[in-house]
Amino acid sequence: MSRLSVNVNKIALLRNSRGSNIPDVVQFALDCERYGAQGITVHPRPDERHVRRSDVYELKKAVTTEFNIEGYPTEDFLRMVIEVKPEQCTLVPDEPGQLTSDHGWDTIRHAAFLKDVVKRLHDAGVRVSLFIDPVGVLLDGAKATGTDRIEFYTGPYAHDFTKDKYAAIKEFVTAAEHCDKIGLGINAGHDLNLDNLKFFKQHIPSLLEVSIGHALVRDCLYYGLENTLQLYRRQLE
Repeated sequence: MSRLSVNVNKIALLRNSRGSNIPDVVQFALDCERYGAQGITVHPRPDERHVRRSDVYELKKAVTTEFNIEGYPTEDFLRMVIEVKPEQCTLVPDEPGQLTSDHGWDTIRHAAFLKDVVKRLHDAGVRVSLFIDPVGVLLDGAKATGTDRIEFYTGPYAHDFTKDKYAAIKEFVTAAEHCDKIGLGINAGHDLNLDNLKFFKQHIPSLLEVSIGHALVRDCLYYGLENTLQLYRRQLE
């Protein structure tokens, strides 16, 4: 079964809108674990508009499942990750003010940079995943950096799913088969939800982990947290 990691950024965004600690991000993460989440993901951005650096340290103390920190590898970000030592660090090529992640790494253009960052994280005992588009040459480039896994950017899949789900999944199937061949672990994330997640899992049998935040929090408003976690876990079985 693929693992479900819950991204708590949207909970932090809601908390920040009122200037208090309601809802409590750490408590939400603990409740997610209690109801079946197999990991907690955060993406602290430089402007701290949702998850703050202080949240990262507090969550590390509390999380008992897998802790995954996403972000662009600035020196400040890397120092934090190496100090916190999460189980996994997912590197994304975001600009500082970017609204959300919307593309993967160019692993050819940034090969030397990524290789150095991956080594630094490995030296600290942190597993590394690179956010990437499902393109064979980019996957080969990812493998050359020494990364343990890639995380498919699934935004295009989610966008095209309602038009033609078989066409939407096609390039991801081909890319996943290539990952299996060259020995790259497969994660996935972005706009996966209760409508499209099961189909994605069925066609990517070696999928190790998904990270879901926005859609899951939306579903919590309708179904409640405990029910929502079980619904998402069921899609991955």
